[in-house]
Amino acid sequence: MSEHMKSSGGKCPVMHGASTEAGSTNMDWWPKALDLDILHQHDCKTNPMGEDFDYREEVKKLDFDELKNDLVQLMTDSQSWWPADWGHYGGLMIRMSWHAAGTYRVADGRGGANTGNQRFAPLNSWPDNVNLDKARRLLWPIKKKYGNKLSWADLLAYAGTMAYESMGLKTYGFGFGREDIWHPEKDIYWGSEKEWLAPSGGEGSRYSGERDLENPLAAVMMGLIYVNPEGVDGQPDPLRTAKDIRVTFARMAMDDEETVALTAGGHTVGKCHGNGDAGQLGPDPEGAELEDQGMGWMNKTSRGIGADTVSSGLEGAWTTHPTKWDNGYFEMLLNHEWELKKSPAGAWQWEPIDLKEEDKPVAVEDPSKRHSTMMTDADMAMKVDPEYRKISERFYNDPDYFSEVFARAWFKLTHRDMGPKACYIGPDVPAEDLIWQDPVPAGHSDYDVAAVKKAIAASGLEISEMVATAWDSARTFRASDRRGGANGARIRLAQQRAWPANEPERLNKVLDVLESIAAEFSISVADTIVLAGNVAVEQAAKAAGYDIEVPFSPGRGDASEQQTDAESFNYLEPLHDGYRNWQMKDFSVRPEEMLLDRTQLMGLTAAEMTVLIGGMRVLGTNFGGSAHGVFTDRVGVLSNDFFVNLTDMAYVWKPTGCNSYDVRDRQTDELVWTATRVDLVFGSNSILRAYAELYAQDDCEGKFVCDFVSAWSKVMDADRFDLL
Repeated sequence: MSEHMKSSGGKCPVMHGASTEAGSTNMDWWPKALDLDILHQHDCKTNPMGEDFDYREEVKKLDFDELKNDLVQLMTDSQSWWPADWGHYGGLMIRMSWHAAGTYRVADGRGGANTGNQRFAPLNSWPDNVNLDKARRLLWPIKKKYGNKLSWADLLAYAGTMAYESMGLKTYGFGFGREDIWHPEKDIYWGSEKEWLAPSGGEGSRYSGERDLENPLAAVMMGLIYVNPEGVDGQPDPLRTAKDIRVTFARMAMDDEETVALTAGGHTVGKCHGNGDAGQLGPDPEGAELEDQGMGWMNKTSRGIGADTVSSGLEGAWTTHPTKWDNGYFEMLLNHEWELKKSPAGAWQWEPIDLKEEDKPVAVEDPSKRHSTMMTDADMAMKVDPEYRKISERFYNDPDYFSEVFARAWFKLTHRDMGPKACYIGPDVPAEDLIWQDPVPAGHSDYDVAAVKKAIAASGLEISEMVATAWDSARTFRASDRRGGANGARIRLAQQRAWPANEPERLNKVLDVLESIAAEFSISVADTIVLAGNVAVEQAAKAAGYDIEVPFSPGRGDASEQQTDAESFNYLEPLHDGYRNWQMKDFSVRPEEMLLDRTQLMGLTAAEMTVLIGGMRVLGTNFGGSAHGVFTDRVGVLSNDFFVNLTDMAYVWKPTGCNSYDVRDRQTDELVWTATRVDLVFGSNSILRAYAELYAQDDCEGKFVCDFVSAWSKVMDADRFDLL
């Protein structure tokens, strides 16, 4: 017997479960460590397409008309393994598209349909997404046919749009261009609950105070897209539900009119499914057996399909003609009295009193039978809430207006996370500029860049002022929904100009100078701000002995107040910025965790984060001129001093508060520098220290300068979708 077999007690030498079992990862052993994996979650190792694949170019090769025809035909091609209600898959496809897009929240721009993330956990197994795996399998022949020219992300959004068209709605348009991810997202916080659909008073509740929903969450429960269809915590009360709806839809960037339109339009077609025992459903897709091949909620004890399907647990259609776009939702809701009843699956739902037989929809599989309509608690909120009621009546009395508002709201829902219109591809992209797309007029690119740089260099502005202003202009960019950034120069507008994070006094001084230069050369302020930052970086690099030119692409434009959705831009206001060693107040979340969140939103890697922090510190860009983390005696020089001194064992680090440290000479105890947690994490975290040690090496000062310039340029150009 081998020594291995002796020492292991004869156990199989293969590591069972690899690192997929609980308690086997570094984060399980050390839960307070920074999870840097969220910065690298979609790297090239997960993507089978290779670096040369360009989806934006591939999707342009689509035969858009043929795809449209194929989707329309699919809607009525009922399959025996999952029959279409009334012979039409429209309701199912709309629910799939809605739930793909409806996870978007405006607070951090995360969620939404832009990545095809519904294919992966947790979304593929959310209770609210029951049986949407069937919709995706129905779409597989189309995805298979069009291959790499059509992403899952685009297809999941487009299927619902085409479902509406096939049922008679004149849609507003559609833009392709969503690129697929290839594994689950780790950066989206869905809530701290330990179980699906946990009531609001349970452990890890997302509510505090008088039903104050935790930011940035939008859904009311773990595993729901919006609100509980049975009522708050499953207790019917339309007025209470209306309050939840208003908060939830506002956090998904919708106003009251859009909320009513989407609710009504989503429920004008299709039905709920609760004609059976939910206890007979098998595990969700992630928990299903191998032989189920990724299909979840399988009913292996009874029929469980067609008329006997159980999804939400509620049962019935909302309208008389559930495969037709019409105004039947409002006619049914407003012209009938309603009473509470239980569905066959035991869920609370509202049903009309004394509904005429001819107003009942026919059964999904037997047109000789008719069943009553029903409404969820959320639907009843459209009737009992005073503001929602006014809008509902307006839509009821003007069906054309309702159709128009819904078509626009549906377009917004399915495109909100795609960014500016420059990201849209295809023949059905609307020509109209919509304010929620953050439009930016085209800027000039045919000017003498060198002459502008010379004027900036002679302006008297300091390196730290120019770098901080350019950074503040660009740092609002969110890769999650492609909002913010330097293009548009919205930092010069009243709203952002007054943000405390932007140091208004310093900002006004710098903008006065740069706006004058922009006017002199008839170029955008946006270009001028970025150029000033580049000039400062070049000056700092030259002071360190490196003559380097920072890449620059002219052509940014200046957005106006009228082109800026001030309310939604409030969510882009920085409350913390580890890159400038600042936070508005003490938060319950550690500063280094907030740095990681901002880094991920900006689309940066851990290495880029490290080199930027080191450079920003020695350039003296800390908020308010703070000395924390400025580990150098030659401020304004693009040196690697931050890393050299951080890793020098001649110093000892002593805490002086919850987020402040003294850096003292180990021998004399003399105070040398001060620091924050964000500074010291680059020496304490093993991964970040590895990067810090690299840049501290004697042979890496040149690499540090080059890497800083590369990362800086990435931040400055992150929102240049006009160059796609």
